[in-house]
Amino acid sequence: MIIALDAMGGDFAPASTVEGAIFAAKESKHKILLVGVEKILVGEFLKYKGRYDLKSLNIEIVNATEFITMGEHPAKAVRQKKDSSLSICARLVADGKADAFVSMGNSGAAMSAALFYLRRIEGVLRPAISSVFPNTNGHCIIADMGANVDCRSEYLLQFGIMASLFCEKVVGVENPRVGLVSIGEESTKGNELTLAAFELFKKADVNFIGNIEGRDIPAGKVDVAVCDGFVGNVILKLGEGLTEMMLKLIRKEFKQHPITWASLPFLWLAIRDLRKRVDYNEFGGAPLLGVEGVCIIGHGSSNGKAVKNAIFAGAETAKHNIAAGIREAILKYK
Repeated sequence: MIIALDAMGGDFAPASTVEGAIFAAKESKHKILLVGVEKILVGEFLKYKGRYDLKSLNIEIVNATEFITMGEHPAKAVRQKKDSSLSICARLVADGKADAFVSMGNSGAAMSAALFYLRRIEGVLRPAISSVFPNTNGHCIIADMGANVDCRSEYLLQFGIMASLFCEKVVGVENPRVGLVSIGEESTKGNELTLAAFELFKKADVNFIGNIEGRDIPAGKVDVAVCDGFVGNVILKLGEGLTEMMLKLIRKEFKQHPITWASLPFLWLAIRDLRKRVDYNEFGGAPLLGVEGVCIIGHGSSNGKAVKNAIFAGAETAKHNIAAGIREAILKYK
């Protein structure tokens, strides 16, 4: 697979993106197109000269004269900065020169670039950022994570169809359970949006189990949780905050109890595995479902490990040709 990486995108770019590209190239046979300001990237790349055999890595630097910052207006920046690292990444996929593109930068701009260069899949009303959320059984896909803050019921239905397909084909969950995020399990509870969406889901060709509450997501009640982007983004940010809080509280309580602190070496493996399970860096990035091609949007504060995993997520999504599956599923529904 050939993955185009927006090397200028992210809070810690290009240090984190170059490091992630090197990690990915060392651990796989994927070709990484490192897109950004060539002079900057070469300098960052050569920092690893003493640690790795750089000539053996399947990495190619693609020059970009511009880049899009976190604070810029997404659509305006994509229109005006045609030679930005992000725009070039999207064009590489659109022109068939890359199988996927990955960005840890301005998520709105990444979505705008995907829509501008890759276009929506026929029949798809709005694309959705579908993120992985840890739960007691493993993971749950949340769609939408923030691409669409104002939605219609038809959008939510398509989010569920697309995320269900992704969950089945890429994550490997057979007949994934789909739930609609609301304020109660009863079909009569919710706002106008969820009440209308509930009726559509009842007739759709997905394994719809009904309404779910926020607590049902970490409890593992569903494999796909459907909501508008406003709710989805709040859920994810709250989840990140709760995870950090719990880990800090665990460390604090250990220090306050000397006997428990002494047992830390015996508990370390369990604590390490717990942290790994809830660390967003392990998931890398979230696919933008509904566009003709693969776009992976990562967390702005991603480190090298997260960038590496986002590259792997892009390669895995491209391997399953999710766009073709979504096109077929949407046309079948219509």
